[in-house]
Amino acid sequence: MSSRNINHKIGITYAVAAYIGWGILPIYWKSVEQVSALQLMHHRIVWSFLFAALLITLKKQWPEIKQVVTNWKTILLILGCSLIISANWLIYIWSINNNHVIESSLGYYINPLINIAIGTIIFRDRLDKWQWIAIFLAITGVVIQTVEFGKIPWIALSLAFTFAIYGLLKKLLKVDALVAITLETMMVFPIALGYLLFVEISGTGIIGNTSISVIFLVICSGVITFLPLLWFGQAARRIPLSTLGFLQYIEPTINLLLGIFFFHENFSRTDLVSFGFIWLALAIYIITQINIRNNIKKINLVDEETETSLS
Repeated sequence: MSSRNINHKIGITYAVAAYIGWGILPIYWKSVEQVSALQLMHHRIVWSFLFAALLITLKKQWPEIKQVVTNWKTILLILGCSLIISANWLIYIWSINNNHVIESSLGYYINPLINIAIGTIIFRDRLDKWQWIAIFLAITGVVIQTVEFGKIPWIALSLAFTFAIYGLLKKLLKVDALVAITLETMMVFPIALGYLLFVEISGTGIIGNTSISVIFLVICSGVITFLPLLWFGQAARRIPLSTLGFLQYIEPTINLLLGIFFFHENFSRTDLVSFGFIWLALAIYIITQINIRNNIKKINLVDEETETSLS
């Protein structure tokens, strides 16, 4: 087997591990549901930064940190990433611990289609008719939920939009992944640490109000936040983005199955119809991406054959 094929298989393994890790996170957050979502978010920031700082120290990347913080444009982008991902974490943890696992999975099914819309608006990407149909079907699925339940599925839309905006800012940010994540958590670390000290002093924190096992799990939130991110980064270096995009649906699928069969949340006919429109939209999107990739390969082959014949 060639080194290229081995590298590709390693990349697939990393990607699957990352998405499975994110997919089973609801079980983790449910195990600490006695801690408020707001406190969990701040703990996640604090312990993520400390874990990141440890990795940066081991990899001797502090000079890179110093170099990055001299650029104000980069600092503003990192601050934006920090605030957006913090909001995403808060909404996600709250949704899991308030029995909205199914709706949160809907958000991550919608997310790639929001990315398409952002690409069209911001980067003026051109969409073919099938991609427009995919977006229309996704919107239809959201409208069905809104009409049936008399309210906008704000959890799903908030998760989808915050993660899409985070992805947009990360695309504009030309910084090493570990350095970027360290700075993102560093930006809000003082606020998060101050909040946690305040709740502990006021007697509403986790110390003295929860068991040692829960405190241990909360502390480990930094590790469980970082590991899938590191695996994802390793995968992104080894396999095409189109493959990553396809494997992305492992996460919301696991979330959905957990919501239905593990947490026993209600999954009505309306939910099935709504998700059906989303799934159909994603199927069209994936097929379109595969066709685009195949066309690019054909063009490259023709170019190579032309260059060979000319030489």
